[in-house]
Amino acid sequence: MGVLVGIRNLSKVYQRGKQRVEVLHHVDLDIEQGDFVALMGPSGSGKTTLLNLIGGLDSPTEGSLAVAGKRIDRLGEDALAKWRASNVGFVFQFYNLLPMLTAQKNVELPLLLTPLSAGQRKRKAGVALELVGLAHRAAHKPTELSGGQQQRVAIARAIVSDPTLIVGDEPTGDLDRQSATDILTLLRQLNREHGKTIIMVTHDPKAAEYARRTLLLDKGTLVEDLEPAHV
Repeated sequence: MGVLVGIRNLSKVYQRGKQRVEVLHHVDLDIEQGDFVALMGPSGSGKTTLLNLIGGLDSPTEGSLAVAGKRIDRLGEDALAKWRASNVGFVFQFYNLLPMLTAQKNVELPLLLTPLSAGQRKRKAGVALELVGLAHRAAHKPTELSGGQQQRVAIARAIVSDPTLIVGDEPTGDLDRQSATDILTLLRQLNREHGKTIIMVTHDPKAAEYARRTLLLDKGTLVEDLEPAHV
């Protein structure tokens, strides 16, 4: 299918007072279009930093980062925000839903930045909720939904604009095992049946089994690239 994410010699350094902290060290990585990658490693290994760089939430200190052929490491803050809104769907551990809005309205939020009409936004949100199995709860507010259902709404919000890439930071970290299994099954379905490229940070080896391959990071360095036998 071709490389979607191309990373070369990528480093990220944070300055904490007089201390220079290098979180990522000269990472080289290709992620194919249609892949489902789990990022694993101990706390402080750089997983979330790498995810945030790929998702355009942060910029590298050194190296190159291209997504779908676009060098996002060269974009300024405003251009990066615009690129992010058009190309990346985010799913976080905590659902970040607005409590006063219905599921339908929460899913519509990314579309407010587009020229779509109110009717078009509603239709697209309805399709996304249907895809995650929650069309029947469209009028419910987050407090009327279970944790697993709230995460499904968050996933519908992530896919409503048909992004190039879905990035998840511990998307099942706040869920019980059954709800986590349901969410991981949904992510795998989005990957296999709808061709979505997914990159997911997780500490849970059982969650990583749903991915096509697992990348292990340690102290900011990519130490292993595993392809599960069951895929």
